[in-house]
Amino acid sequence: MSFVVWHDDRWYENEQPKLLGPLDHGMGMASVVFDGARGFDGLAPDLDQHCVRVVESAKKMLLTPSKKADEIEGLCREALDRLPRDMVTYIRPMFYAMDGFVLPVSESTEFALVVFQLEWPKTDGMRCCFTSYRRPARDMAPTDAKAACGYPNLQRALREANNRGFDNGITMDPSGNVAELCTANLWIAKDGVALTPAANGTFLSGITRRRVADLLREDGTEVRETTLTRQDILEADEVFSTGNYGKVIPITAVENKELTEGPICRRARDLYFDFARTQPVT
Repeated sequence: MSFVVWHDDRWYENEQPKLLGPLDHGMGMASVVFDGARGFDGLAPDLDQHCVRVVESAKKMLLTPSKKADEIEGLCREALDRLPRDMVTYIRPMFYAMDGFVLPVSESTEFALVVFQLEWPKTDGMRCCFTSYRRPARDMAPTDAKAACGYPNLQRALREANNRGFDNGITMDPSGNVAELCTANLWIAKDGVALTPAANGTFLSGITRRRVADLLREDGTEVRETTLTRQDILEADEVFSTGNYGKVIPITAVENKELTEGPICRRARDLYFDFARTQPVT
């Protein structure tokens, strides 16, 4: 068994139930929110925060969540119990609307959960470039929600980067400052200080981003959330990413500048997985 789904008050094993049809609101109007957590070695670090965020995302997308965060967390842990303990998984709870024309009928919100096998990405480094795509301003898109409709522009940015031979792309905010990667939050290190773009409402301040910031500060590293420019990235001593998919990954090239994994990135990764091992075992 490689995945389980919970929907309509029952479990499905290695079977995908029908969730949306052509007339359902979530299909045509993108009233879909989701979250993503990781399961590995019987651990699911910060799972509670991911469950809180999916509920808050639903509300921000005009939906009425049919489950509370603690109920979702319980289902996530039950799903992990149904899968092999040594399986590396991705945990995706989601809400979506069934009825409505333009506005969703909020009371038609449904919930589904899928937990499936998804191995870690390569962790020896990513090669990144700047992209021509920007993150939207907060009054242009639901940037405060982890909503499916926020991802198509990032998909285009990622394809642009891939077509140039890079693994990932760096996007800018509406003012032309650095926002994030296509799939993760971005960090640099300069003169022993860890810096990451300030959460200015144009991109999600990721749960792993916040966790790493707290861990580095507690460990004695200065962390600054600030405005970063293209030049800051090119002049950095280290560049790395944080995100749920890969947690902490070094960036080994930006455009034609080669980089190596540095001490702050290594320390951030070590601190994160040390923290993860202190979390309750599923």
